[in-house]
Amino acid sequence: MAMPRYRVTFYKTVSDDTGHEHRAAQKELTVLADDETEALAEAERLYALAEGCDWRLRADAVEALET
Repeated sequence: MAMPRYRVTFYKTVSDDTGHEHRAAQKELTVLADDETEALAEAERLYALAEGCDWRLRADAVEALET
C-alpha cells in the first residue's frame, strides 16, 4: 500500500492597509508520511533545510491536508 501524500502549507498572518488580518501562504511542501503528525514533522524539517531557519521565524501557522 502506498504511503499517503500530504500538502503542508505554512502561513503568516498579515494585516492589510485597512487593518484586516489575512493568512498569507509562505511556503507549500508535498511530503509522503504515514499520518498528519509525521507529515508536519517532515515538512518542518524540510522547511528548515530550504530556508536555513526554523519555520516559526517566518510563519505563525502550519496546516497539513492529505491529497
